[in-house]
Amino acid sequence: MSRLLRVSVFVLVASCGGGNYSAPRNMDDACAIVSQRPEYLRAMQRSERRWGVPVAVQMATIYQESKFIGDARTPFRYALGVIPMGRQSSAYGYSQAIDGTWQEYQSDTGNRRAQRNKIADATDFMGWYMHKSAEGLGIPKWDAQNQYLAYHEGRSGYARGSHQQKAWLLNVAAQVGQRAVIYDTQLRNCR
Repeated sequence: MSRLLRVSVFVLVASCGGGNYSAPRNMDDACAIVSQRPEYLRAMQRSERRWGVPVAVQMATIYQESKFIGDARTPFRYALGVIPMGRQSSAYGYSQAIDGTWQEYQSDTGNRRAQRNKIADATDFMGWYMHKSAEGLGIPKWDAQNQYLAYHEGRSGYARGSHQQKAWLLNVAAQVGQRAVIYDTQLRNCR
């Protein structure tokens, strides 16, 4: 194989292998996000049609969980401040779904090929999870604040009230709720 052909094949393979996992430029403006990444809006709209979870609730949750970074991971834990001991959890991707919950989603939906670093799969997961929270816990799908608490703590943790003793989490959930309202207003006024 000629050298030029090998280089061309390498460049082609390298360009196909990775995804654009960087955050959108202006994450405070829903219109700017969907303008820069229209595939995000399409994925969230599909999830909304399937599961009934509003786009703004999905967007606010993704903002909080991963800042729209598709390959986001939790930080490393360190022993003695310097020895890496692995990550804080198995949370990964746009939705920061942990391994066990992701596997439950794959099994429940039959979507075995779903990947946490793909926006369409991450939003479908989020819609599925919040739909289950609405069914099992009675949390309205538009209630971003309580949906986020159930998402963060797990449905059984939410049912036990584990979030009630975490002032920092209640503040974060309130911010998610406020962001969902802002995103909703912005999305209604996008061109």
